[in-house]
Amino acid sequence: MDLFESHHSRDDALTRPLADRMRPMTLDAFVGQGHLVAKGSLLQKAIADDRVFSLLLWGPPGCGKTTLAGIIANETKSEFIKISAVLSGVKDIREIIATAKKMRALYQKRTLLFVDEIHRFNKAQQDAFLLHVENGLITLVGATTENPSFEVIPALVSRCRVFTLERLEKSSILTLLKRALTDPENGLGLSRARLSDDALDHIARVSDGDARIALTNLETAVLHFAQKAPITVQDVETAIEKKSFLYDKAGEEHYNLISALIKSMRGSDPDAAIYWLERMLMSGDDPYFMLRRMIRFATEDIGMADPGALTMALNANESFRILGHPEGEDALFQAAVYLATAPKSNAVYAAHKQVKEVIRKTGYSPVPLHIRNAPTNLMKDLGYKKGYKYAHDYTEGFVPQSYLPDELGHQRFYYPTDRGYERTVKQRLDVWIKLKQDKD
Repeated sequence: MDLFESHHSRDDALTRPLADRMRPMTLDAFVGQGHLVAKGSLLQKAIADDRVFSLLLWGPPGCGKTTLAGIIANETKSEFIKISAVLSGVKDIREIIATAKKMRALYQKRTLLFVDEIHRFNKAQQDAFLLHVENGLITLVGATTENPSFEVIPALVSRCRVFTLERLEKSSILTLLKRALTDPENGLGLSRARLSDDALDHIARVSDGDARIALTNLETAVLHFAQKAPITVQDVETAIEKKSFLYDKAGEEHYNLISALIKSMRGSDPDAAIYWLERMLMSGDDPYFMLRRMIRFATEDIGMADPGALTMALNANESFRILGHPEGEDALFQAAVYLATAPKSNAVYAAHKQVKEVIRKTGYSPVPLHIRNAPTNLMKDLGYKKGYKYAHDYTEGFVPQSYLPDELGHQRFYYPTDRGYERTVKQRLDVWIKLKQDKD
């Protein structure tokens, strides 16, 4: 049965989850997200005037994205089609476009297409919408838990208005819980006294702004203690499982946590590093993603201060590949502690950025003749390799000569620090640079 039908049989109502039964069908009944749906707001006026434009609803789970799409469907006169990106493909999109063309040609009716979890469509599937969104054949309403900047193609984002939904405030969750508890038609139809205030407050608090979780926990607690009144905090804790980490391993929180891990290692805090690492592992994140970031960290943030950091990160990657869960996880923690406690230098990273900028400004300067190979007589006659000095023929394996394009002279890009092994590199370079200066 369609998610957005407003009338359901009693049997259907008894089998559907409470969170689904309690979806409001009008904007007046919608709870939370006042910054988007308050009277006079852009979205409220667009719905009221039946002039809804293509839009993306971005927010965490259980904040009202699907419900808001249902309200748009219920309160507008467009032909409404709902699909899930998880279950649909390009073939489905083509059929929808064909239907939309028919509705416009025969009935002069617009088609409003709701795509749940639009971030799960690949690029080709998202591309299939572009022309039809642009020419107005369909009005696209996409719901996503992921930042559209990361997972929705820029061309599609540019054709939609992005509305950001927030986690629901505890007060909004409490409103929903009380409504669901006492609603005689779609809710539980119970007396408000069946749950203590502390029990309701506890359910609202552990839901972490997710209305779906809150209503599911309410339903679980009431069913588990059907003969008890009032249901207490202790009863709720008994009925519902320990709160899981609310974390979408492909969404924005994923990037927040990996940012915390990287910054903890950069800040040389091994305790914070292993805390954030465990948070990601417990949430089911891909260990190879974390390992890739550690390998990158070893080159960007440690570099020549400890060349062994890259070896450690690579070894951790190979160890986990061989051992897997759970034994291989220790390799990640060992690498995280090593990287956090290693001396830090981003001198190589900074040098890379600087040399890129210089090349961008100066263009592709020709290779000096003396460091070109001369495999033919013609090339030798043109001066290739003339004056080149073979470093191994000289004391210490070093000879002062220029290797950069002539117009760059002795320009420097790499400035080693005094930290870790890079201190040794710096001392070496200082000697060689002085020999070059003395030669000049």
